[in-house]
Formats: sequence, C-alpha cells, structure tokens
Amino acid sequence: MTNSSDAGATTPRAQARIRGISVPMLVPETGPVHVLLVGEAPGPRGADKSGYPFFGDGAGQHLYTALVRLGAMSLPDALRSMPWDGGRFAAAGLRPEPHGVALGNALDRCPTDNGMTFRTPTRAELENDLNLARLHADISKLLKRDLRGVVTLGKVATRTIEACLTRYPLLAASLVCRALPHPSAQGLLSMAPNRGKGARLADLQEAWMQQCQQAVLEAGYPAPSAEHAS
Repeated sequence: MTNSSDAGATTPRAQARIRGISVPMLVPETGPVHVLLVGEAPGPRGADKSGYPFFGDGAGQHLYTALVRLGAMSLPDALRSMPWDGGRFAAAGLRPEPHGVALGNALDRCPTDNGMTFRTPTRAELENDLNLARLHADISKLLKRDLRGVVTLGKVATRTIEACLTRYPLLAASLVCRALPHPSAQGLLSMAPNRGKGARLADLQEAWMQQCQQAVLEAGYPAPSAEHAS
C-alpha cells in the first residue's frame, strides 16, 4: 500500500533504492483470522523496507491506528518515539502483532521501472494468472483459520479482489466484502463532500479510521471489549 506522499516524495530518504521483493501477508502467529485487509502494493518508504504490509507507509499509519483502537493490532512501544518509516522499523527489528486480522496487498511487491521510484501497478500485473493464484492461495489458507471477510482499501485493491473472487467463485460464497477509500490524502479527499473543499485533513483521517473500524466489524471481526472501544 502506498500514497501520493510516499510515491512522490523528493527527500533523500525517499530516494533509497526500492527492494521490489515479495512482502508476504502479515498474519497472527496463532489463533483465528477473521478479516483480511488488502491494500494496493507495498510503498517504497514503508512495506518495501519494513517487510510488513502497510508498516511504515504514510497512509498505513491511519490503518494501524484504527486497528489498534479496535484491539486488532499491537505495536511496539518503541514506535512512539520514532518517525513512521519502514527502513527505521526494520533497522530496529520492529514487528507489528495482529490479533484476528491479516494484512496483505493486491500486488505483493513495490512496483518500479527503475528501482528508485514507485509507479502504479498495472492491471496486467494485478490480474494475471500468477498473481490471482497467489491471492487465492492466501485467502484459502485464511479460510482454514475462520476467515469471514475481506476489506479492500482503494479502487485498485477492490478491483483486484473482485477479479480473484470472479476467477475463484467458491471463495466469494464464503466471504463478506467491504470496500473503503484509500487512506492516502487523495483517497481521503475523494470521500469528502465537494471533493474535500474546506475540509481539514485531520478530520478526514479521523472519519476514515472510524469507517475502517466499522468495515472490519461488518466483515466479521468480533465486537471489541469495552477497554478497546473508541
């Protein structure tokens, strides 16, 4: 998953070489997995460096915050004093701990043409036989751990999961699907009235996080205990 600030940043840190290697799903080590959240692709400053979906991506911070509020994610205490940056997380050996949810991407590696800059994944990359088979295998594994639903973040992820479920209709019969706007600035503005004119970005971020929590619950995550209720 990435956002416009991840893809277009011009700071020296953002220009570090993209690894472009597969970033597997983040899955709880034990216990059930009720909901899978799917983004577009690993971002160059986040998941491509940290090795975990959304972890360090600018837009991913809102997702992790929403999941922590729901009781579906634990983050290392060290993050409180660190910039939200995948490379720093990897250097410090930090790992998020999901509870009852799994995180993945429509494309499992950061797309790039030159090894330095992010580009939007193509439909051919997303909907070819190999990638759809990967998504099918991932979802099939989670079904054995009580997967009930999928939440997609952004149009690219939604379209790709729809293509997968069309190719493998037995999966679709078992799952509740919910779609959210992408939590990047562009995605947040798209969900606001009048294309976000006059809206505060912080307010849109908060509204998105509340929508995310609701979508995860609707997709099958158990209602949180009082101590985790927002």
